[in-house]
Amino acid sequence: MNLGTIAVIILVILLLILIVSNIVVVQQSRAYVVERLGAFRAVWNVGLHLKIPFIERIAKKVSLKEQVADFAPQPVITKDNVTMQIDTVIYFQITDPKLYTYGVEHPMNAIENLTATTLRNIIGDMELDQSLTSRDIINSRMRAILDEATDPWGIKVNRVELKNIIPPKEIQNAMEKQMKAERERRESILQAEGTKQSQILVAEGEKQSAILKAEAAKEAAIKRAEGEKEARIMAADAEAQAIMKVQQALADSLKLLNAAAPNDQVVKLKALEAMQKVADGKATKIIIPSELQGLAGLAASAKAVFESEDPKAE
Repeated sequence: MNLGTIAVIILVILLLILIVSNIVVVQQSRAYVVERLGAFRAVWNVGLHLKIPFIERIAKKVSLKEQVADFAPQPVITKDNVTMQIDTVIYFQITDPKLYTYGVEHPMNAIENLTATTLRNIIGDMELDQSLTSRDIINSRMRAILDEATDPWGIKVNRVELKNIIPPKEIQNAMEKQMKAERERRESILQAEGTKQSQILVAEGEKQSAILKAEAAKEAAIKRAEGEKEARIMAADAEAQAIMKVQQALADSLKLLNAAAPNDQVVKLKALEAMQKVADGKATKIIIPSELQGLAGLAASAKAVFESEDPKAE
């Protein structure tokens, strides 16, 4: 192999190395700003690109993702001359890589200084109490101002948050005392409400107990009255049954008497028996019908004859 062939091979190898080294692959969510001979050439987005050696160069690699900038606490003075330290966090995104590259020198420093200036202007128009309770208002105002100011730099400010507000030490002590007093007041209110609820529950329990006792007494009285009523009903039924049995027996005896066809003397004798029962009562005067008087004398004579014939009489 002669020297010419070796030189060609070396030249081809160097050319391949040069070409390979100038092949550029842009990843997702990134953009490359390319210059040709010192002037802006193009913005390469995701994909495969070939850079001309010695003529083109990548001036800046830009991330298109949302980024977070946490700045150090900045001293600010309120309208009532209170100095505070405020820690700010900014969420931003590069929307134009060309403007971001050529719009401002050191964009992050520029954003930090702009944030501090904007924060001082906004807090300077507020008093301490208002600044402590108006975070949402401060955040929205700062976002609008910063978004408009950073637009020529190819930056969009999505959100601004006041991470921390640090008032002076004496004000912190006063706020802690106030918060402690507020906690004690809330605790007293909760204890009073708990005592009230307990008393209400006790009173409710006593009320329910009294109602149950009254209902029990009412039920007992009703049961007792129903028992007495049932007893009287049963006694009346028993008396009615007894009367019915006596009347039935009397009716049966009359039926038997009629069936035997009694004569007039037997009927009169039954009438005497009835008069005897009447006489056993409490009546002091008894009127005997005339037709029974003869029969009564006959019965007395018959009794005397039977007594004279009785052997025991001698």
